[in-house]
Amino acid sequence: MGASSTTGCRLVVLISGRGTNMQAIVNAVRNQALPAAICAVISNKADAGGIAWAREQGIVTAVVPHRDYSSRDEFDTALADAIDAYRPDYVLLAGFMRVLTPAFVERYNGKLINIHPSLLPAFPGLHTHQQALAMGVQWHGSTVHFVTPVLDHGPIIAQGVVPVLSGDTPDNLAGRVLQIEHHLYANVVRWLAEGLISLDAMQRVQVRGVASRSFVLTPQGVEPSQR
Repeated sequence: MGASSTTGCRLVVLISGRGTNMQAIVNAVRNQALPAAICAVISNKADAGGIAWAREQGIVTAVVPHRDYSSRDEFDTALADAIDAYRPDYVLLAGFMRVLTPAFVERYNGKLINIHPSLLPAFPGLHTHQQALAMGVQWHGSTVHFVTPVLDHGPIIAQGVVPVLSGDTPDNLAGRVLQIEHHLYANVVRWLAEGLISLDAMQRVQVRGVASRSFVLTPQGVEPSQR
């Protein structure tokens, strides 16, 4: 699964922390025998837990410390240079906690994917679980989308939904959302690897042969929604 692989869809994953969604992506590629290769995991933090995990799996890793650069533009240029060394088909943001410049986003137009812990367009930005509880919503979740220069915006690929329960705190709500995120991102990676995803003339996502692009957390686990 190292950078030397040339089989199928080439993926670079960007992380800033534990990288649990990155781990779900790696496991999806391995367990589902997808036509894809995780060419590298790149972080802006040398002490990110996900970097250590990726190395243990034999995956190529790199660190581009954002504090080494005096501006966002300089950091994004260095990050793009590191990414381009692996010639990815897609760049997957998996808990990458940096706001990317419009120039960087345009450089990877149609190839840059993010996961956000809310049902976009609701609750962009940070502290999404606190926002959801403060607004009293009954359903919360996560969204995988193409990245555009507008923060937490862009064509929606798939969403996962969890119920908001009486007595929820931001932490336990976050735990349920993370559970569905792992399933959600793994499915999107499968669709990418199999070449099923496209954008129509209105810049809306189409996934060939997939009836539902939404998932719901039930007492039995994560299931496709029956809408």
